[in-house]
Amino acid sequence: MKEVLIIGANRGIGLGLAKRFSEAGDRVTATARKPRDASELREVVGADAVLSFEVRDETALGALEARFEGVALDVLIHNAGVYTASRSDLMQVNAEAPIRVCERFLPHVADAGGHMILVTSQLGARRGKSGSLGNYGDSKAALNDRFRERCPDWQRCGVTAVVLHPGWVRTDMGGENAAISVEESADGIFSVSRAMTPGDHGRFLTWRGEDHPW
Repeated sequence: MKEVLIIGANRGIGLGLAKRFSEAGDRVTATARKPRDASELREVVGADAVLSFEVRDETALGALEARFEGVALDVLIHNAGVYTASRSDLMQVNAEAPIRVCERFLPHVADAGGHMILVTSQLGARRGKSGSLGNYGDSKAALNDRFRERCPDWQRCGVTAVVLHPGWVRTDMGGENAAISVEESADGIFSVSRAMTPGDHGRFLTWRGEDHPW
């Protein structure tokens, strides 16, 4: 049984991941901005395992980390993000918060020799493009850049970390015409997690476990 923490799991991909890891027998703790509104998540992982957390709140981050005193984390997945917001909010939530959360929980993941998955997007892939990728794309590109900057230090701590594109998923964010279901995305990410080795550190992967161009 693995110890798993999912940041941002009240709906969509995060909820799908909570279900998939729970089905595998792992012990899942998940966060939501408003746990009282996350009734399905509470049913999946248990009410006590759903913790209130706003990713921009430094005090809340400290309180969340304190809940894991003495706990080694096998898997940390940072899924929380926003699509429509001001450019400043997009940068804070999508680019800065994931790195800050991972830095705070790094000792817990290192204790288990575990790994971290930061959910990004193909819309943040520059692939030789110049100029803006749009506010959302720019925020995910900034996440990718920050991730690559931190990778050497994280590797020295014995942690394996990747950024991962979850696919174009039928969620509130992806829309009903998206290519794959939440279940397909969650199954793929779960498989990636189970297959990860230290040699994967620093990669940009898809939910299929394939390399995605930066």
